[in-house]
Amino acid sequence: MKKLIYMGLIGGLTLGLFSCQDDFIDLKPQDTFTDATYFQRAADFKAYTTDFYSQLMGWRSPYGGNEVYNHMDFSSDLSVYYNFQSDVGRGTIGTVTSDVRWNNPYNWIRKTNILLSKEAGYPGNKNEIAQYISEAYFFRANAYYSLLKTFGGVPIVTSVLDTDSPEVTGPRNSRYEVVTQILSDLDKAIANLPLESAIAATDKGRISKWAAKALKAEVELYEATWRKYNGTSTDFSGSGGPASDQVATFLTDAIALSKEIMDNGGYSLWNNNNTAGMINESYYYLFSLEDAGSNPGGFSKASNNEFIFYGVYDVTLRTGNQNVSLTLTNALSSRKMMDMFLCTDGLPPSKSPLFQGYHAVGDEYKNRDLRLLGYSGVTPTAPAGLTAGIAGYANRKYVAYKYGTYRNALQESANYPIIRLAEVYLIYAEALFEKDGAISDADLNASINKLRARAGVAALTNSLVASNSLSMRDEIRRERTLELYREGFRYDDLKRWGIAEAELNQSTCGQVVGDASYVTPYRDATGTATASYKPATYIWGEEVVNTAKGPLKCVVLDGKSNKVFSKKNYLWPIPTGQINLNPNLKQNPGYN
Repeated sequence: MKKLIYMGLIGGLTLGLFSCQDDFIDLKPQDTFTDATYFQRAADFKAYTTDFYSQLMGWRSPYGGNEVYNHMDFSSDLSVYYNFQSDVGRGTIGTVTSDVRWNNPYNWIRKTNILLSKEAGYPGNKNEIAQYISEAYFFRANAYYSLLKTFGGVPIVTSVLDTDSPEVTGPRNSRYEVVTQILSDLDKAIANLPLESAIAATDKGRISKWAAKALKAEVELYEATWRKYNGTSTDFSGSGGPASDQVATFLTDAIALSKEIMDNGGYSLWNNNNTAGMINESYYYLFSLEDAGSNPGGFSKASNNEFIFYGVYDVTLRTGNQNVSLTLTNALSSRKMMDMFLCTDGLPPSKSPLFQGYHAVGDEYKNRDLRLLGYSGVTPTAPAGLTAGIAGYANRKYVAYKYGTYRNALQESANYPIIRLAEVYLIYAEALFEKDGAISDADLNASINKLRARAGVAALTNSLVASNSLSMRDEIRRERTLELYREGFRYDDLKRWGIAEAELNQSTCGQVVGDASYVTPYRDATGTATASYKPATYIWGEEVVNTAKGPLKCVVLDGKSNKVFSKKNYLWPIPTGQINLNPNLKQNPGYN
């Protein structure tokens, strides 16, 4: 069998899970087995597909090193931390010769194509390998979904290529053809994947039918809204448009798939807000959940029935091997993010009489959404101290309980969330609204109001929206932003909604410092900086921004003059090395 490293010729993902099998996962490169005895047993197919699970996003990123942090909304409008994704957040993406975001998915696609090519020659009953064939379709769909979100239309390859295969120098397929391929592969995956309840305990973490349906719903919402708000504006020169207007079709199917999972999947939100020692802290402990010692309530991963698709990690068998807690404690929330959290009456702080403002440290934490405490830290009782050029806020999401005593560096091994029930609720609500321009209170109660209940805020209703001059679309998007913070959705959401330029080109700010007309712990009644504030440590100075209490002065962590995000940045450039190898690959608009 002649081999080809396809990534070198024409060659994420939001997914990353690992099977918790007895071998806790043998990740030998299975495509090195080429002798005639392999792919003769169902066990061979299972072993080969097990290798696929290393291809997906998790603490051990398939792109190597600490790439997982490039999947956590860093450098966005929500997070003040520029060690990762600063080129994305600022719009300074440039062309490169080689890019793992192109190379690796094509390598993964080749591996799935190898397995799929072996189905016909399997000597036994095809039902014995049906699950693993479906897994291959799922992973191929995942790889193309990663490529779609990064580059748009790309060459579609569904067979094992050789160096002289004509596809090697073929043109790019349009994004519309890629989406068709993804959905076709997911339908084939769904056909023979098991229900969650049918997966053996030793195989928990392998893909279920529900996970494939959830991913299909995600893809359909993504593409429907991309087309609705961006049209063909990001398509490469010569790309064919969609054969038909599929927006309503995609949204309708996403609604149906989500509803099926909600009603029949058997999943439930992880809510232990009433547990002694962790009152109202579900949003913190869910994302640092390991064994009974990882939280005051003594809960283990077995208590989590919210994650539909997840990466399996274990402090003994497979550690996360990332300094998660140290890195994430540096990933501070922005002023904008803090003002997005709701008040307990279900209103944005700018509309709520419960909001206490910024006069004293801790005031803005009062009467607020539990996600604020779960993600950004407990209410401070003393000035944070704006003396070192920082935002003044914190981040707790993914940070280990008793880090440094219970868990040390590189030991954090919570399961990595990829798709959870909360996202399915959000897909359902958004798809309904985008399809019909309206959503009933009953549908809100069946979906995102369950998230708001866990967050300790009043339900979202049509009456609440109307009586407070709110936008239902904006409130549904707010829910998605709050719930899925740092789970790898923010940039893609801003782009598919067509608002990335408007949101990312603003200055990124931290705490309100005020002035003589608005006294804070940082400026007194004369407007003089207090001992808790050193203006010289903020190279971007201060800026008056629209806060929940109106226009006020805030510290600036990254000035708007540093932001040049434009429509071209909705997609990454095709690596120039690939274009040199194959001149038929057209570059994305705006890149030379």
